[in-house]
Amino acid sequence: MAENVLIVTEDDGLLDDLLRLCAAAGAEAQVAHGVPTDRAAWACWAAAEAWERAPLVLVGDDCAGVAGGLAGAGTGPPRGARRAGVLLVGRDMDDPGVWERGVRIGAEGVVLLPDAESWLTGRIADAAEGVGDPALTVGVFGGRGGAGASTLACALALSSARAGRRTVLIDGDPLGGGLDVLLGGERTEGLRWPAFAESRGRVGGAAFEESLPRLHGLSVLSWDRGDSVTISGDAMRSVLGAARRRGGVVVVDLPRRMDEAVTEVLAQLDLGLLVVPAELRAVAASHRVAGRARMVLRDLRAVVRPPGGPQGGRYGRGLDEHETARLLGLPLAGELPWETGLTEAVDRGVPPGDDERGALSRFAREFWDRALPVGAGRTTPGGHGEGRDGGATA
Repeated sequence: MAENVLIVTEDDGLLDDLLRLCAAAGAEAQVAHGVPTDRAAWACWAAAEAWERAPLVLVGDDCAGVAGGLAGAGTGPPRGARRAGVLLVGRDMDDPGVWERGVRIGAEGVVLLPDAESWLTGRIADAAEGVGDPALTVGVFGGRGGAGASTLACALALSSARAGRRTVLIDGDPLGGGLDVLLGGERTEGLRWPAFAESRGRVGGAAFEESLPRLHGLSVLSWDRGDSVTISGDAMRSVLGAARRRGGVVVVDLPRRMDEAVTEVLAQLDLGLLVVPAELRAVAASHRVAGRARMVLRDLRAVVRPPGGPQGGRYGRGLDEHETARLLGLPLAGELPWETGLTEAVDRGVPPGDDERGALSRFAREFWDRALPVGAGRTTPGGHGEGRDGGATA
């Protein structure tokens, strides 16, 4: 269980504000009173008040002089050290000395209220949740209709969860029929997109994840069977931020069209996969989709499917995977064969990628082996990802 946020101040007004921000962030606060002025007493005081244990220490500017003066004796925070998680909180934006006092107490930064209240609330919430590295976030969308993007998104998420990683699957296509249906869990209890349509600002990561349906070892945000709702860019930013904050893997199934919400997803993705059948007409359609996505997305790669579709019939001249990727001007993430019997299996409630010997499962497993370093994103006992290498490739 995480330690409480520690507040060090003798200013009653500032204390009230910081307690209010802690409550808004859902964090418990421990208040330290009576900061000692005697150097010999500092070490005992700091230990008793969880200076080292607290995930976040908020030092009021009224106490900065005392703490900074004690730092030089080696009994307080070392002079000039930047202990992660210590913030100096003040109010006077015209006082240049506040930055020097922050350095003297080893603060990570200086926060001036009320201007920085929103930022500080988010920082407190992050500390309370034990937030580490963000999740590796992968978006999947089709170059044309029927390319199989939703089935690949499900297979990637299922493979990630099967490997022991914390995994969230987000359905970003309101007209796609619902990924919970594709996973055979449309009756599973949990919140769907309409519950988050009005989200603004910071959404708590733990509460968000716990509210979602759990299917096959992963958390799924999908659509309900009711009337369509519009998801704004702000709502998508809040939801995706909550999903990414706790580490592991996030997979987003995206539509081909571009709107405010899709643009927000593309801006947060680490990697995009464009699923393209190796046919000239499909490549032509995919070229337009890729062009729009690359205006926002930093890393987009092609997943090429053999020509002819799942039935094996050909429509125009077939291409190989390397030629298809070259025509699109995209790096090749791999070739994904069509999997026989997939439609029948889904109709029986078997999710895409469930067969570990099938083409989808093999592709997903090999993709994660390339995209993630060994052990990355595995769920720890506390429920948080272990972190990842930001230079992942696939």
